[in-house]
Amino acid sequence: MKRNLLFTVAFTGYVFMIACNRHVSRIDPAEQVDVSGRWNNTDSRLAAEELTSTVLGANWLTDHTSSKNGQRPVVIVGFVSNKTHEHIEAETFLKDIEQSFLSTQKVRLVQGGKKREELRAEKADQQTNSTVSSMKKFGLEQGADYILHGSINSIVDSHKRKKVAYYQVNLELTNIESNEVVWIGEKKIAKYIRN
Repeated sequence: MKRNLLFTVAFTGYVFMIACNRHVSRIDPAEQVDVSGRWNNTDSRLAAEELTSTVLGANWLTDHTSSKNGQRPVVIVGFVSNKTHEHIEAETFLKDIEQSFLSTQKVRLVQGGKKREELRAEKADQQTNSTVSSMKKFGLEQGADYILHGSINSIVDSHKRKKVAYYQVNLELTNIESNEVVWIGEKKIAKYIRN
């Protein structure tokens, strides 16, 4: 009995020592680091950069500005669904796209979905709780011309200690008034993982 207790105490101490030896260091967020082989910040950034560059270089943009006397189109970045085999937080990917849109100044961006609902709730609250001179009025929102939405899909092929994880990001830009799809883009990422 004493022997088992002594072994348990020694083993627990050993595990505690190993757990305390973790070393964490700061790295540049732009540095490519693949630890697990899963979707990561580098994949999100690369997909957002390439797809934003492609969508802003497509014909729909020049068609819109020429038909609207040079006015920039108004875009909502909508929902990107995760259809992969793993948890992917699409919000970081969408923020990368929104940031790229804003930095180029080629399109104007408006809020959609839950964020728009929060803004409308704030306006409703102001109707009763703000001074008349400072309250924001209903009916003055900028209407969107286009909505961008899509999906992230994956395929995993594995055998023994080898695995290939294949990701495909598909985005579509749709004219809200006509329901016409004006642009489709995709970004493919493949990772070969050996254990």
